[in-house]
Amino acid sequence: MLRICAAGLVADVRAWRSLALSDSERSVRLIPRDEQFYELFIQLAERLSLAAKLLNQLFREPEFRAEHVQAIKEAEHEADDLTREIIDRLDRTFITPFDREDIHQLASALDEAVDLLDGAARRFEIFRITTVHQAAVTLSEVMVRAAVEVYKANRCDGLIAVGGGSAIDCAKGVAIAATHEGPLTHYATIEGGSPRITDQVAPLIAVPTTSGTGSEVARGAIIIVDDHRKLGFHSWHLVPKTAICDPDLTLGLPAKLTAATGMDAIAHCMETFMSAAVNPPADGIALDGLERGWANIERATRNGSDREARFNLMSASMEGAMAFQKGLGCVHSLSHSLGGVDPRLHHGTLNAVFLPAVVTFNSQAESVKKDKRLDRMAHAMGLKSGADIAEAIKDMNARLDLPTGLAAMGVQRDSFDNIIKGALADHCHKTNPRLASREDYVQMLEASL
Repeated sequence: MLRICAAGLVADVRAWRSLALSDSERSVRLIPRDEQFYELFIQLAERLSLAAKLLNQLFREPEFRAEHVQAIKEAEHEADDLTREIIDRLDRTFITPFDREDIHQLASALDEAVDLLDGAARRFEIFRITTVHQAAVTLSEVMVRAAVEVYKANRCDGLIAVGGGSAIDCAKGVAIAATHEGPLTHYATIEGGSPRITDQVAPLIAVPTTSGTGSEVARGAIIIVDDHRKLGFHSWHLVPKTAICDPDLTLGLPAKLTAATGMDAIAHCMETFMSAAVNPPADGIALDGLERGWANIERATRNGSDREARFNLMSASMEGAMAFQKGLGCVHSLSHSLGGVDPRLHHGTLNAVFLPAVVTFNSQAESVKKDKRLDRMAHAMGLKSGADIAEAIKDMNARLDLPTGLAAMGVQRDSFDNIIKGALADHCHKTNPRLASREDYVQMLEASL
């Protein structure tokens, strides 16, 4: 933001310079110098230059970091304050408080400062999940290793993940692998790895561009490792230090991706609300997320520019992830497992297909019946009773043009054994309100076929 504000002020000064040099009658009207205003600009240029020089020196000399990082922060804060004061006082009518010579001096000073900031900015390394990486999606751990190489080669000390759940989870994998010894699977939840993840993980800022996983506020990451298992990695140290949730970044997202990721968010809200774990605040958040998501997913899918629908869908995504810290269930144990068996299948789409069968299975759970959880979800969804939920989800999937079942996605019965094996081992299996047996999973898969 500092760089953007500075660039805006430079543009203003350049405009004044251009008009001042013009012979036109419409040239900028100059008045005697406002000494205080002129001094603000000079101070800003000095602070920007100082911050940029310190940043560049930091990149060149790692040992310089601890001693001078506070000086960088102070220079940046002072520049921010000066920028705000200048903007507050700036007259946008091109009546400037400077004479012609002042304009040239200011333009040169600010140009130099912004050029220095540009140089510092170029030192940020960008790792993109390209089509090459996507083609190797069965080896998602390979993507993590590739990003770790970039991270270490450029002596990075933090991560900014911009994208959907896969991009953010990839960054979480890098945060672990770049700072911890041994194979990534050593830190997987089902391998007892959560306590091995320490506060040494690389700090992460997450900027989601889809509304679904909620990984930007969650403590977990889901990564397909080298042996093709789709494993969870969970630690409070993995929660991003900052999450920038701007629904404008999801405007224009393709309809099918909007629908699939949106159903992922809805599945989070529903599954965690059905979980038997006692967490009333999480339950309240989940119900609010369900109400927002259910009421707006069709709008957002049909009109990608509907800002209100996008806001509510992103809210549902964030709330679902905030709430699912209490646990998920069979929808996710199945989709995680099947996603490892066939990584071409989209996680959110699988959740949408599995939801009706799992809701029906969970309807007989003691805690679900006792707390009237299906009826409470139905109320949030605008339905008459909990008995209507499963069919309502199937109807919604059809309206969103999502697959009618697993068969439409190419899943065959001969893969059931592998899917069930993975589901029984998944970390979400044990937090379902009703513990599923192998036979139960067979029935859920048949119902979802």
